[in-house]
Amino acid sequence: MSSYSVAQLLHLLAAIAFAGTVFFEVVMLGGARRHAPHEALHAVESAIGRRAVAVMPWVLLVLYAAGLVLAWHHRGALAHPLASGFALLLTIKIALALSVLGHFATAMRWRRSGRLRGRSSRRLHLSVFVHVLAIVVLAKAMFLAGW
Repeated sequence: MSSYSVAQLLHLLAAIAFAGTVFFEVVMLGGARRHAPHEALHAVESAIGRRAVAVMPWVLLVLYAAGLVLAWHHRGALAHPLASGFALLLTIKIALALSVLGHFATAMRWRRSGRLRGRSSRRLHLSVFVHVLAIVVLAKAMFLAGW
């Protein structure tokens, strides 16, 4: 198995873990807010938050490290982002991924300062969710663009 294939597999597995976590937080917990007592949901969200803080940095490390390996492999296409559909989609995907990384850094800062709660937390999670959906669609479209 080539290093590119290993990087692809690691990137895909980490992307599934990250996207699944974001989906759970936005869709599942977001929907539970309307049906669960505030105190119970707060306890669950706090526990999930602590677990995410322990696990997500490692998931993101694998995701972005593997992504760098993949980007290096496609550096020729990235040097000319308008030359092909694949290169353009990959460039947009990388820009969105960097934005997600910025969101994650913001979330960690807000968490340390006690500002990651309520409306700001939901908006941040929703923004990451939309970014992740766009990245998944772009990843699929890249294969349709014929690389």
